[in-house]
Amino acid sequence: MAIYVNKDIQVKVNTVDLTAYVTNVEVVNAVDAVEITAMSTTSTNGHTFTGGLQNNTVTINFNQDFAATKVHATLKGLVGVPTTVVVRPTSAAAAAGTNPDFTVTSALMSEYRPVMGAVGDLATVGAITFAGGLYTETA
Repeated sequence: MAIYVNKDIQVKVNTVDLTAYVTNVEVVNAVDAVEITAMSTTSTNGHTFTGGLQNNTVTINFNQDFAATKVHATLKGLVGVPTTVVVRPTSAAAAAGTNPDFTVTSALMSEYRPVMGAVGDLATVGAITFAGGLYTETA
């Protein structure tokens, strides 16, 4: 895939395709930095770290929809429940290296705001963060 403009990112939460409601998405693959600094004659006078547990996040902004099988129906029951989130750069079929699936399994959504906004605002859910879980990239 060449350089492109985000306009067709596919997002599935708990197997439900919510792509049509997504206004922003960010997938972060991270690990905790675990300090392993110890006494040594070869010390470089600095801290030494190794990778620890995965600390992944997927943050998604949604426009709200209360219809059956849409945003509210999908998210309302996921607070405190580990779930799977899949993000693909485009809605085309997954393909290794050019259109991979970025999947975080057992990710936890700790809060959900079904109503937010001021007078005249678009009804949105705001930023929903799915944290933790196992990150994989597949075609």
